[in-house]
Amino acid sequence: MGEPIWILGIVAFLKGLARLYDLIIYIPWMVIDNPRWKRKQSAKIKARPVSEQPNAPYRTVDCFHELTVSMYHECVTLDDLFIRAVRLFGPLDCLGTREFLAEEDEKQSNGKVFKKLILGEYHWETFDEVSHRISNLGSGLRALGQKPRSNICIFADTRAEWMITAQACFRYNFTLVTLYATLGEDAVVHGINEADVTHIVTTGDLLPKFKNILNRMPQVTHLVYMEEQGKLAQLDGFPSNITVHSMKQVEDIGSRPEHIGTAVSKPTREDLAVIMYTSGSTGLPKGVMISHGNLMAGMSGQVERVVELSPSDTYIGYLPLAHVLELSAEIGSISSGVKIGYSSPNTLADTSSKIKKGTPGDATVLKPTLIAAVPIIMDRLYKGVWEKVNGGGPLVRALFKFFYDYKLRKINRGYDCPFLNRSIFAATSKLLGGRVRMMLSGGAPLSSDTQKFMNICFCCPIGQGYGLTETCGAATVQHVWDLSTGRVGAPLQCNEIMLRDWVEGGYTSKDTPNPRGEVLIGGGNVTMGYYKNPEKTKEDFITINGQRWFCSGDIGQFEPDGCLKIIDRKKDLVKLQGGEYVSLSKVETVLNLCPMIDNVCVYADPMKMFTIGLVVPNQKAVGIFAKSLGLDTEDLDAICKNEAVEKEVLKSLSEFAKKGKLERFEVPAKITLVTDIWSPDTGLVTDAFKLKRRNIEKQYQDDITRMYA
Repeated sequence: MGEPIWILGIVAFLKGLARLYDLIIYIPWMVIDNPRWKRKQSAKIKARPVSEQPNAPYRTVDCFHELTVSMYHECVTLDDLFIRAVRLFGPLDCLGTREFLAEEDEKQSNGKVFKKLILGEYHWETFDEVSHRISNLGSGLRALGQKPRSNICIFADTRAEWMITAQACFRYNFTLVTLYATLGEDAVVHGINEADVTHIVTTGDLLPKFKNILNRMPQVTHLVYMEEQGKLAQLDGFPSNITVHSMKQVEDIGSRPEHIGTAVSKPTREDLAVIMYTSGSTGLPKGVMISHGNLMAGMSGQVERVVELSPSDTYIGYLPLAHVLELSAEIGSISSGVKIGYSSPNTLADTSSKIKKGTPGDATVLKPTLIAAVPIIMDRLYKGVWEKVNGGGPLVRALFKFFYDYKLRKINRGYDCPFLNRSIFAATSKLLGGRVRMMLSGGAPLSSDTQKFMNICFCCPIGQGYGLTETCGAATVQHVWDLSTGRVGAPLQCNEIMLRDWVEGGYTSKDTPNPRGEVLIGGGNVTMGYYKNPEKTKEDFITINGQRWFCSGDIGQFEPDGCLKIIDRKKDLVKLQGGEYVSLSKVETVLNLCPMIDNVCVYADPMKMFTIGLVVPNQKAVGIFAKSLGLDTEDLDAICKNEAVEKEVLKSLSEFAKKGKLERFEVPAKITLVTDIWSPDTGLVTDAFKLKRRNIEKQYQDDITRMYA
């Protein structure tokens, strides 16, 4: 059904007004915005092959003849980088933590009780103060028996003390073993035992988790916990052979006269800085060995793509620091004097799950200028805003769509819209504090629709990047002036990229119009391999002409301007019985934009002719439809089992699949609605919200069998 005639009349009037506005400000716009320069920059060649040979590696044209290995020539290790920052920015704010005021129980309509937080302002520590704590902590750990070049584990959520611990390890040459705080007991035991860890740094609220598993980790002797605001740690019940200290106690030990002079075993570029255990999306986590030199090289490329970093910037840290994307982003920020305010996915925005209604979320208080995000978080913002717009009535919907489309046209031509930024889109941009000047997206493919939406509604460019733990995070990042979407940008100045033919999948360097193949990344940011796993290291890492390369398993294509586009993944590619190949992650990226759902896992049996889907519905969206059927909107289980609701969700998914230009055989022919929340705590997704397919398939095996029956 179309909009009422009177609304169409208003829109027509606005179109005429917009044309007049464009005419009046045309000359000032051309001078101030300089759209021709932006279009020229966006269209220019950004990378090119190093030779005329087939499958030749591509390098960025900005640093074509030599790959970079450090942000600053005088800095060789991560500690050098921090010491330089302290020298330049000593008295300035460095790390900030929000004050805890109170915790309240909030009863839900379904009888459940949620804990809600009331938080105050951010309290800051300067670069000088942080450096002092780093020295004391490192000295204290040495006094407790931690040895240089020996492994020490950190098992904690993202917070200032996490970064302080990491920097202490870098300064004293302890190898930092990172484990996601949401890993299950078996994965934690596996990582700590494999790495021969004796000292573990964790948080007060995670201490009880170790009571059940310490008997399976006989080499562990020390637990150090970060204190929780407003809470006392439970210190009883630990075996007599385990020494438990608070982080403050360890810093106090390190500050004693007899320990202050403890010799620092300064690391070298070749020393192992981090053993970063993956999230275990396909089984037990693997430990990726990352040297100081690897991270230094990786950041030299990543930071170059984030223009004009300075102490005037504020970065909000909320993604897991056990993920290389967040770790490298934070270290790179600190090296440029950027202050970091800490948050969490549960307290990030005013509407986040742990923020008491009516009190501000972390972004509102901090007002960051820089933020990193994974696509699923951006997809949720996308659906949340459109849900609110569509629920505002026909006039609100028509006006928002008009201004949205108007700004989209202008952005595509290189213009900005400051008037709309300060009026129409001020409310949406304030969801993240209202001052964000650049966002970085990584961890998974970001859809073009979501990238455009974030650019328009949050009034800043979205730089999509691509990389892996094995390449210290990003290997490509879009330039800030690149007007395109759906691509991951050109190779960074620290690495080169080539495409290896995958004939079985039908991807080769001879493909037209663009060469395609498996993405191989080479350079100083390519890590040392997998800890105590030489077979897997040999499988995924190769050496060509003295250059170390990582074989990603992702399928990419190089576009005419040298930018990379990720189009497939070998492990996600399933051949159906009819011979058609289905890229599961590609289909999920499209379907996840459907407002009727929160998440989807597409499953394909090679012995069948069609795909199926396991779907987490959006409770509000399906509740509205359920109400029209006369169902109890509070009973999500009954709603999900209702055949009419299931058919409506499948219909909506099919419509989005058509908009996303998916082939008929790619679209799930059957779906099952599930009531479980797919969060890292459930073990069904990683901390970066990637699907753990094996876990999902195992949990919903009965549903899969039924759909294929």
